[in-house]
Amino acid sequence: MTLRLTAAIFTAAILAAAPAHAAEFRDFDQAGFAAAQAEGRPILLDVHAWWCPVCASQNHTIKQTVMSPSYDKLIVFRINYDKQKPVWQSFGVRKQATLIAFRGRREVGRLAYMTNKDAITALMASAVR
Repeated sequence: MTLRLTAAIFTAAILAAAPAHAAEFRDFDQAGFAAAQAEGRPILLDVHAWWCPVCASQNHTIKQTVMSPSYDKLIVFRINYDKQKPVWQSFGVRKQATLIAFRGRREVGRLAYMTNKDAITALMASAVR
């Protein structure tokens, strides 16, 4: 077996083992966010810090929740708490681990510094209803 074929088989195995997410995950950018709002898409803003254990717990819940096909239109925009301060401040956020749900241009809910799976799931569901 050639090295190229071995690499292709290995890559295919990794992709097959990786969980599929129905939602789209993107780093926050104003143009992308505005376009998603204009399309009326369900949106979750995730104000995230790499060093935050609450953020990590929220991320785990988000990734589990979006496995459902009902989240196939959801876009999760991650706002970097350390590098995008003006952005998160523009949404009235005070600290990392804040999640904000939108249905198009309308904010439908938010949670701050919470890891309760039911609350996070309910917030996300409010965006896709």
